[in-house]
Order: sequence, then C-alpha cells, then structure tokens
Amino acid sequence: MDQPRSDFRRELEARGVSRREFMGFCSAMAVMFGLPKGATAMIADAIENKEKPTLVWLNFQDCAGNTESFLRASKPTAAEVILDLISIDYHEVIMAAAGHQAEANLHAVVENKKGAYLAVVEGSIPTGANGAYCTVGGKSAMQIANEVCGNALATVCVGTCASFGGIPAASPNPTGALGVSDAVPGLKNLINLSACPVNAQNLTATLVYFLTYNRFPALDKLNRPLFAYGKSIHDNCERRAHYDSGQYVEQWGDEAHRDGHCLYKMGCKGPVSFQNCPNVGWNDNTSWPIACGHGCIGCAEPDFWDKMTPFYSHLPGFPGFGQGSNIDKIGFWATIGVTTAFAGHTLVHLGKKLVKSGADHAPDGPPAATDASDQGGAE
Repeated sequence: MDQPRSDFRRELEARGVSRREFMGFCSAMAVMFGLPKGATAMIADAIENKEKPTLVWLNFQDCAGNTESFLRASKPTAAEVILDLISIDYHEVIMAAAGHQAEANLHAVVENKKGAYLAVVEGSIPTGANGAYCTVGGKSAMQIANEVCGNALATVCVGTCASFGGIPAASPNPTGALGVSDAVPGLKNLINLSACPVNAQNLTATLVYFLTYNRFPALDKLNRPLFAYGKSIHDNCERRAHYDSGQYVEQWGDEAHRDGHCLYKMGCKGPVSFQNCPNVGWNDNTSWPIACGHGCIGCAEPDFWDKMTPFYSHLPGFPGFGQGSNIDKIGFWATIGVTTAFAGHTLVHLGKKLVKSGADHAPDGPPAATDASDQGGAE
C-alpha cells in the first residue's frame, strides 16, 4: 500500500469514518454527477491518491455565511475529511496567521504556485470610490481579485454575492458591488456556486470532480455546475404533485399548510430557481426550507433580492404557462383539469361497459351471404 493511501485511511479512522462510509460517500458523488456505478472506485482512488490542491479563500463583501456553511456540521463525515485535507493556505476567518504574516502566505502561493492553485472567493467586489469600500492589507478587493484570481488554475465563487453581486449589489447598490465575473472579466475556469449560503456538499462535489477527472464539471450559462443547478427547485420539489393538482396554501397555518400543499401562492420562487436543494437538503440532509413549510426565495439566482421580492407574494407569471398568467386561475384550471380527467375516465369506462353489454344482448344478425353455387340455384 502506498503512503498517500495509507495516510488517508488512517485519517479516516482517526475521525471515526469507516471505509464503508467513505465508499458510500464516493457512491453518492457518482450519483450526484449522474455517473455509472463503476465511477465510484475511480472517485475513491482519486481522493485517496492524488495530491490535494492548494486553495486560497478570499473574503470580500460578505457575511461569512458561506464559511459557516463550509465549517459547520453535526458530526465528522468523509466530506469534512476531504475538505480538511485540502491545503488551505489562506483563509482570513480560520487561519492562525494575521497581518503581514497572513498576507505573506497569500503572496507566496500566488508567486510560487502560479497557475496551479484554486482561488475561492466569498463576497462581492465593490467598485465604487476606487474600491475603498473593501480593502485588505492596503489593497482593494478589486486589486486582490485581479492578482489572485488572474493567476489561479480556477476560481470558485461560493455564494450568490461572489457569483452575481448578491445582497450588496441590490438596489440602489451604493458601493457599486459586482460578482467576480463582472468585476474581473475574462477569468479562465470560473465556477459559480451560487446560493445564500453555498451548500457545502456542492463545493465538496465540485472539488471531488476536479480531483477525479482533472477538469471541472459541465456548466450552465451562468457558469454553475449542471449536476447542482441543472433542474429547477420546482422540478424536484416534494410538493410538486400538489401544484399539479391545484392544491395551494392560502395562508400560513391553514389546513393546506399543515397538510404540506404547494407554497407557490405564498411566494415560493421554486419554479424560477435552479438548485439541488430538494435532493441534497441541509444540515446533513435533515431538511430544507420547503420541507419545513417555507417557500424558496430564489437565493441562487442573479439579482434575487430585487427580482424575487416581495418574498411572500407569488409571481405574476409562470414559465410554461405564459407571461402574465394568474396563479389563482392556474390553480382553478388545474383543479378543473384533474376533475375533467377523472370524469372523462369514468365516461370512457361506462361507455366500454355499455358497448360490451349491448354486444352480449344484441339479436342475431342476418345470415351470412353465401355463394349461389352452394344453393345450387343458378344455371
């Protein structure tokens, strides 16, 4: 057994993670990526043997919510071990170094591992007042992003603020906040993991994919991994059947709310929000907002603070039904449609029974025509 594999397995054992749990994690990653079962062994081998990449984590205009999501968990998991073993050489929130020593660590990575490290960015980048709204070590966030992200192998934006500007960029945007892609255009290998905050499982999966295949997963038009953002919340929602049946919550705490009916009328933005929350959940997949009875606020989408508010009012139109569609009419017609379908099914069933019954009791028809030669008539 080679040294890296041995060290990794000892680390798993020290954290109380069994080999079975580790392989279960690798299998879950394969499922998340939509890969066949055979990919599980490939993922496990890559995690155990490949050199872990160096990573620097930059904090700009943010609330540290993504860092909290990254760090917090109720028990050690294989995902935590993998994240812990990545060489995080710079992270303002968790590193022991401070001041000039901390900045020297960042500078050393940029200089010595140019084009070989990963840059993770948390928070938006202010452009107003020549970048004076956010400075670290005497440099503006814009200067740091240009230097660090510009020399990185890839830049991973965690959270909606780094991806699209998020709350700091909401109207009237007094600091001129931008997402990384707008503030530093032309970056190679830019991956957006939008959400408020990012789901640590999606961050782990992105890094695992890179470790396994030495490339990053397929992305959507907003540079988000398709495995995590390829389907809408609405598509995978556990309450979707209630939407299709026209069963909606009309007010908080009503019977429909207690019975788990659709929250669209209460402002749920699931139909226009793309993320895998219904599949991976939160807090060790214990639950997620809609399962708890609260609608999606569309936090993974660009400009959500402006476009998705008020959060507790439903959208005026619904994709697929045409702009300007009224949800009350949609619910009404959905109910009528279901009722009509049942009625139609019943009528068809009765019609078949009547036809069968008529066939059983119908009088004998006329005798079948026969050839004249059989009768011996024609000469």
